[in-house]
Formats: sequence, C-alpha cells, structure tokens
Amino acid sequence: MKIGITCYPTYGGSGVVATELGIELAAAGHQVHFIAYSQPFRLRGREQDIAFHEVSVSNYPLFEYPPYDLALATRMAEVAEYYELDLLHVHYAIPHSISAYLARQMLAGRNRHLPFITTLHGTDITLVGLDHSYLPITRFGIEESDGVTAISNYLREKTIQEFHPRREIEVIPNFVNCDVYTPLGQEEREAGRRRFAEDGEKILVHLSNFRPVKRTADVVRIFARLARHIPARLLMIGDGPDRSAAEWIAHRKGIQDRVHFMGKLGSVSEILPLADLLLMPSELESFGLAALEAMACRVPSIATRVGGVPELIEDGVTGRLFPVGDVDGMAAAAVELLSDPDRHEAMAEAARHTARTRYCASKILPLYERFYEQVLGVSP
Repeated sequence: MKIGITCYPTYGGSGVVATELGIELAAAGHQVHFIAYSQPFRLRGREQDIAFHEVSVSNYPLFEYPPYDLALATRMAEVAEYYELDLLHVHYAIPHSISAYLARQMLAGRNRHLPFITTLHGTDITLVGLDHSYLPITRFGIEESDGVTAISNYLREKTIQEFHPRREIEVIPNFVNCDVYTPLGQEEREAGRRRFAEDGEKILVHLSNFRPVKRTADVVRIFARLARHIPARLLMIGDGPDRSAAEWIAHRKGIQDRVHFMGKLGSVSEILPLADLLLMPSELESFGLAALEAMACRVPSIATRVGGVPELIEDGVTGRLFPVGDVDGMAAAAVELLSDPDRHEAMAEAARHTARTRYCASKILPLYERFYEQVLGVSP
C-alpha cells in the first residue's frame, strides 16, 4: 500500500507512535509518505521507502495567523495525487482530520476518492476537543473519517462519552519494537551505567515533553525523597515548559548534582536499558508509551493510576500505581522495590514479558494493516 502519514513532528507520544508506525510499515514493504511542517524527530532520513513532504505556510501579511491547516490540506491532496496514495493516516484529530477531510473533498472533484483514518491519542480528546470552541469541529473530524482508532479502551470510552460519535472506534494500542527496545547484556549494561552513576548507585529515568500534565516537578520530589535512603541518579530525558521548575526544585532540594537533564534525545533505546526504574507521575495518560518502552527494556515503572495506564501496567506485577500527587507513596514504593533485588528482578522480567507478548510491533502492525484493508474495502 501507499500510505500518507501526518502527525505533530515534535517530542511527544503521538508523533513518536506515528513515526514508528511509518518505519514499521516501510519495513513491511509499504510505501510511506510523511506530510508535516517539519521532519518527525525520530525519522532520521535513513529509512528506505519513506519520503518526507514539508508543508510550507504562507506569511502573507493579511494573515495574522498562518493558515497551517489549509496549507496542510493542499499538500495532502498534492502528495496523494502525485504519488497515488491509497489512504491517509492522520494522528491527532485537530487539525489533521479536518485537513484530511478537505484534501479528500478537493480530490473528489477530480473523481478520485482518498480515504483517511484518524488515530486519537489523548489530549486531542481530553483537552483540545473538550474546549467548547473546538468540540463541534472535533466531532465532525471523527465522524467524517473513513476509520477511527484509539490507543486504549479508556480513550475510546472517553471519546464516546464526550462526543457521542456515530462512527465506530477501533482500539489499536501503542507498540514498541522489541528488537530495538531490548535489555542489554550484563557487561554492556554495566559499562553504560558508568557514564551516569557510580558503582552501587541506582538509576531512575523520566521521559516526557515536560508539559504540566506530566507533573515533572513531582518526578524530582519523588527522587529527592528516595535519595535520602538510596544512593541514586535521576536521568530527565526531554524538554518543555516545566523544565525550569524541575531544575529549580532540584537545586532547592540540594540534589542538582544527582539529577541530569539530558534534553531531547532522538533515540532513548540506548538509555532506558541502563535504568532500574521509570517514574511517570502524570496527571493523565491515555496509554503511557514511555512506560511501555521502559518495560520492553526490563525496567518497571512507578506511575499514576490514571487513564489507560492500568491497561498497560499491572500494579504489583509489572510496576506500581498510585493516585495523582501521592509523592510520598511513590517514593516509598521505589525505595522498597530497589531495596529488594528479588522482587525487582521478578517485576523487571514480568514487564519485559508483557511488552513482548502484547505490545511488540510485530503483533500490532498487522492490526493496522487489516484496518487499512477494511477501510479500503468499503471505500467507494
């Protein structure tokens, strides 16, 4: 198949999943065309059968705000026509599903049908879509899609509850390439850990875009409590609006020399296997992709019992779950787990097993392929 993919190319879960899906589709023999305002950060330009088409937005003085959604629709239609795409797959409803709808209508005037699929990732429904000014257009984008998927049962039910769409929503969970996100051998792991920690120190990691919903400050607070009892280091991967506050708390707590802000990394698969625990104290997660990537590397998570996280993490088996804001509880659980090597080993092994048996790309990719075929089969 020839598939066009549009996503936000920035550091965030929806862009990561869309990019990884494109890479997996190309590896399976499909032709993939990314259409966005910049190249997705995990798309490094070396993948075969993947093309990137940049969307240029006019800076005409009449426009106080550049009309990206219209420029995107135009580029979608052009790429679909020039490269004979079979379908578009857009990630994040606003504005991508609306742009895809416009592209479909543009091509319909030339007797060409261009179906499009919308994948809902979370904040497009839980935050953006519930803004009263965006709710009608978000519902319209969902209902006009030729197919809709959600990344968790939680998100599917939330969408139905808030938007009452007539369109059926298929749940296809996020995934991880279990051959890329994989544990390291003992010698390689120990050598890698020496880059960040002294012998005997534990390594904790947090991975996000540092937005308020990720509660990045809680990560540092949890670590500060843990560090009173266990020698450890914290690796903060990512960047965003709450980084400054997290840095300030680290200095205020006197642990700045043990908290490493690493910025945005193109590949985290080399860092995650070095960790002992991942901290994910989010206000809301529709799935919890960072936790899945850690699980595939045999790293359990301390996380919050929100959204779709309980579908991924089994409390006490593959990680620990707590209410939002329970910094003391999460810190105590981390100390307890890191102080019990046998329990930590069992939880790490269970985490890897869950990732391999339920969420490997090799298991999820066929679900998308079948969904594409289903949509194409019913298209006019």
